[in-house]
Amino acid sequence: MGGSAAVSLSLLCLGPERKVKCYNGYFVNGYVFHTEEYGHGRKTYNNGVCIKGSTSSEFEVDYYGRLEEVIELQYHSEQNRVFLFKCYWYDTTDRGIRVDPHYGLVEINSKARHHNVNDVFVFAKQCQQVYYTYTPSFRKDRSRVDWLSVLKTKPKGRNVVEEDDNEIEECDEADDNNSIEDEDENSD
Repeated sequence: MGGSAAVSLSLLCLGPERKVKCYNGYFVNGYVFHTEEYGHGRKTYNNGVCIKGSTSSEFEVDYYGRLEEVIELQYHSEQNRVFLFKCYWYDTTDRGIRVDPHYGLVEINSKARHHNVNDVFVFAKQCQQVYYTYTPSFRKDRSRVDWLSVLKTKPKGRNVVEEDDNEIEECDEADDNNSIEDEDENSD
């Protein structure tokens, strides 16, 4: 094993630093993500998250959620940084998801939370962006009030987002503060 690889491995073995950085947005995979709190009241909706997954029954299942927090962990070296998304995940079992057999439109029950509420973190690199909207209906159907249609978006490339240096804050592991967007896709 080379000298630099041994040093990197030993730094990783020490675990992450005790301080983490929290952001209100992050650019990854061609998408600009914002936390739900940051995006509230804005014209664009950038907190819908989708990751590909599979279940023990070998069926592929996409998991859908809303971005709550962007967290940067650093492992005692500037090169060893990991970006995580803390998300509110919707239930993707039969009670929480419907797929139209004819059109393939996916609908999520917005009131059904994923059963494992302790498994809320994913690597930012795993995520794709989705948009949730209410399904249009010709008549008021009370059974559809809590259901949202899922629209997958396409990566748009790199967007320039202005940063406000006054908003940068470091937070402890239990702190819920958000700060500025981090646009550096190559850093995770």
